[in-house]
Amino acid sequence: MKIRNRHAEFHDSSNLYSRPIMQPPRYSRILPLAQLLKQKSFFLFGPRASGKTTLIDSVLPDALVIDLLHTATYALLVRNPGALEEIIAARSAQSSTHGRGASADHSSPQIVVIDEVQKLPNILDEVQRLMHSRRITFLLTGSSARKLKHGGANLLAGRAREARLFPLTSAEIPQFDLIRYLNVGGLPAIYDSTEPNEDLAAYVDTYLREEIKAEAVTRNIGAFAEFLDAIALCNGQEIQYESLASDLQVSAGTVKNYLQILEDTLIGFRLPGFTATRKRKALVRSKHYLFDLGVTRHLAKGGEISAKSKAFGDAFEHFIVLELRAFLSYHRLRHELTYWRTTSLFEVDIIVGSTWAIEIKATEHPSDKHLRGLRALREEGICREYMLICFCEHERLTSDGIRIIPWRVFLKGLWGGGIIS
Repeated sequence: MKIRNRHAEFHDSSNLYSRPIMQPPRYSRILPLAQLLKQKSFFLFGPRASGKTTLIDSVLPDALVIDLLHTATYALLVRNPGALEEIIAARSAQSSTHGRGASADHSSPQIVVIDEVQKLPNILDEVQRLMHSRRITFLLTGSSARKLKHGGANLLAGRAREARLFPLTSAEIPQFDLIRYLNVGGLPAIYDSTEPNEDLAAYVDTYLREEIKAEAVTRNIGAFAEFLDAIALCNGQEIQYESLASDLQVSAGTVKNYLQILEDTLIGFRLPGFTATRKRKALVRSKHYLFDLGVTRHLAKGGEISAKSKAFGDAFEHFIVLELRAFLSYHRLRHELTYWRTTSLFEVDIIVGSTWAIEIKATEHPSDKHLRGLRALREEGICREYMLICFCEHERLTSDGIRIIPWRVFLKGLWGGGIIS
């Protein structure tokens, strides 16, 4: 049975690769997991290989970790979910034997982690009982929320909150290299790999096999694989369901279902349209993004991204969107991310809540044409701050109050808490 703690054999359940790769360094992750668990039990969701196991081993060294990817553990608990209490009691007895405290009848591990909880949704009934009867704090991790949210699982009715772990952000990578990040993405093992393209191919292949097929979320794996390739080419764009469905020779309803699968399995997300403007009619269609730049480039079959190319500009915008998404989640900020586009083709790339309007341009020399969308939105008088993020050398403020910010300055201020709060 695979149950681990800091003294047990290390087992990295996020390792999906078909061949050995470099072991990633211990990045200092921003998600304050240990602090969150002082308040309440949590679900922790994140894509495979985003570093959940490494984070848990690093910041929760004394937690009891029950790994549902381990065959014997899964087989025991699927037959008898009540065995969870016995496993916890055994750990308590072991702690007492080593002089850690009270008897096994009255002591429990401070934190119990159930890894890949979506594989056994019924275990959540037992988790709820133990939360109440033994006052145990649980961390329930998973790489997919689909089976839990769509399978009628007990989501613990407010007894557990939800947190997300994303691929590495710029603030978590020492000596951050933008060009490398735009090409290989932020999955820790791939960012550090000497052969990232090979590992990206292995990741995508394994994901299709282990996540989509194993969860039986769609019967036609071939059609879904074609959809993934197509959605990567449409990354960061508004999706016209009928047109995409026609290209893939499926129904528009199937395309919508596939997009929902991406969200539920944490490899895609949407940016809704911002529609609160009155002077100019806004579009309501959503933009769709994949969760990682390297995975996106691999699926789109793109070549190496170099500075000043169109691919560079698209990837840079995607990068800033990912940074903002992670920042809001890690800091427990509830601002919605949207974008604004009008029928007359004014556009602003990101609106955070209804306060910060952000345009992203991969240019060293911003001009009036780059400010066109921000100025049109500013006429509505909705947002408080208007920003253009670019590759200029110095920050400046236009006469009408738009901040033009070098991208490094923006990210330093973002993660330092001086821009969005």
